[in-house]
Amino acid sequence: MFGIHDFSLFVVSCILLNITPGQDTMYIIGRSMAQGRQAGIMSVLGIMTGVLVHTLLAALGLSVILATSSLAFTVVKIAGAAYLIWIGIGFMMSRTDPEQSSDVPATPPDAWKIFKQGVLTNVLNPKVALFFLSFLPQFVLPGTQPVFLPFLVLGLAFFTTGSIWCLVLATGAAWLSDRFRRYRSAGGLLKKCTGLLFVALGIRLAFSQAR
Repeated sequence: MFGIHDFSLFVVSCILLNITPGQDTMYIIGRSMAQGRQAGIMSVLGIMTGVLVHTLLAALGLSVILATSSLAFTVVKIAGAAYLIWIGIGFMMSRTDPEQSSDVPATPPDAWKIFKQGVLTNVLNPKVALFFLSFLPQFVLPGTQPVFLPFLVLGLAFFTTGSIWCLVLATGAAWLSDRFRRYRSAGGLLKKCTGLLFVALGIRLAFSQAR
């Protein structure tokens, strides 16, 4: 159906891949713990929107450019790494109001900004693009026309399983954060730790290889 074979195997593979800790997982957990459940959910929506972008790029064949051009891969990788580091520094430089109750974030998170940052952190990770380019075609029947349709269906399946798992992570991390925030100055500490996490993710991405 839709030019796809072994769809059940694909779904199982998606679930296993989603529950394996990675950059997106750490990003969502960090956001949720530092800024609460709403920020975590918006991060999930942003990350998974990035997944849809990568699906479309793979379907259109544009991801091949990253796979064949070391310069394109490096440019996108460095841009993504710099963006993560910039976000991390922003967290570490942010100030926490000492008079603010420690059980809630100092200021309400900007949902739209968090969503956009989630999209960019995912889209600017070239390894995600290469993953979709190499993973999705394995479940598309040879000679299927148009090839865009099976790519889209597979991408939506990955989007669905990933969204469910990431929402569970965001909710759980935010719940743990709420318990931790009962201690004075915990909110500031969470932001500093999240900033360090994002900087570390950026450095890791900067030194990553295509294969």
